[in-house]
Amino acid sequence: MPLAAPPAGSPADPGRPALPAQPGPPAAETTAAAAAEGTGTAVPTREGDAPSFDVAADREQWRYRPRRAFWRSRILWAVVVVVALLVCALAILAMVREETGTEGFLVGLGLAVLPVPLLLTAFRWLDRVEPGPWRNLLFAFAWGAFAAALIAILTNTFAIRWIATATADPDSADALGATLVAPVVEESAKAAAILLLFLFRRRDFRSLVDGVVIAGFTAAGFAFTENILYLGNAFGEDQDLGGGLDATVGTFVARAVMSPFAHPLFTVCTGVGFGLAAVAPRGKRLRRVLLPLAGLLLAMVVHGLWNGSVAFGGPLGFLAMYGIIMVPAFGLLTWLAIWSRQRELRTIAAALPEYAAAGWLSPEEPLALSSMGARRAARAAARRAYGKTGARAVGEYESFATTLAFLRERARRGTVPVPDFAAREQELLHHLWQRRPVASPALSYAARSTGRVWVPPQYLDYAGYNPYKG
Repeated sequence: MPLAAPPAGSPADPGRPALPAQPGPPAAETTAAAAAEGTGTAVPTREGDAPSFDVAADREQWRYRPRRAFWRSRILWAVVVVVALLVCALAILAMVREETGTEGFLVGLGLAVLPVPLLLTAFRWLDRVEPGPWRNLLFAFAWGAFAAALIAILTNTFAIRWIATATADPDSADALGATLVAPVVEESAKAAAILLLFLFRRRDFRSLVDGVVIAGFTAAGFAFTENILYLGNAFGEDQDLGGGLDATVGTFVARAVMSPFAHPLFTVCTGVGFGLAAVAPRGKRLRRVLLPLAGLLLAMVVHGLWNGSVAFGGPLGFLAMYGIIMVPAFGLLTWLAIWSRQRELRTIAAALPEYAAAGWLSPEEPLALSSMGARRAARAAARRAYGKTGARAVGEYESFATTLAFLRERARRGTVPVPDFAAREQELLHHLWQRRPVASPALSYAARSTGRVWVPPQYLDYAGYNPYKG
């Protein structure tokens, strides 16, 4: 499909369209000398302008580079995180194997892994509009499965023993520990992963959906390790009672079939709080602190009610809690997650037409990019025409365009500084321009083929008669 020639661009690059107006206030005027003394390098006259160094070598040929302190090295911190998680993994798995026995551990491991792909796929589906890096999700899952689980089992064990000693009633100590201590400890341990990504991977933590997805992966990892423990213990009880599987089957049905979403549901409350904090304006610091705390508190309360219904109400309490609170809460959070996903698509549809008006995109592209079905159709069309390379180029184009739309929306809300916005916008537009010859026709075709753009039908003459002609 031929592309229309782009409009005339800026003097620096006449082949490209001009940039749309930046959201936010204009740069302030500054006063400066005409030239730097002794160098001949012009001093910028506006804030944000950069002096030109005509004789400086390219970045690849630089001889002098800033040195980072050893403790600031990214590789060092990556190694530290991986080693710490491996140590936690070895410790928690050894503790679980010691409690359940080798055979019980293997049975629990085999059964606990079954619901994990379903949970991870569901949360990854929510993140398909603007997918986050896999390294963040893997960290969240590993933290939940190993670090959070280790913190929880050590702290819960100590707290229950202390309660049993203080009350001289071991039976009530287990119930009180499960209802009052475990929710606080476990939700705090899981929230630590969300907090770390919120602080140190802030550029990847941009929306409510990001908070939900990271929380879901963290909770799925925690539930995986916890299920190994419970299922392994249930299998051990069956072996002690003569080799049946009643306890194992009952535990598997209760934890992996009826309530695999329990831990994700609790922790998603915390993720929603962090997600709302991520989209809060930069000046609302109090809101950025209170929203995550409110989400964490809600997660603890719901978790405590769930554990209390089992500890004090027995099977009837479990079923009542399941039907009255858990199912409606799960439905509400599912609706919220899907609504947030659709809101992201609406943001794309609202932000990208400005770039289409400036000539960077064709008029049909914002409509195609705001539909997941049209995106799939565009990748399929590119694959038929150009093979896997073309499909990959269209996928990258869609990713860059989505990031550009959200970047502009965040700048409009005031969550991105204007100078940083301009640099990142131009970088994204550069990536789009490089892939446009393949991606733009595919997206325009997809917009028409999926009904995003109305195309009038072709009316043919039948023996010279056409009722649609005047």
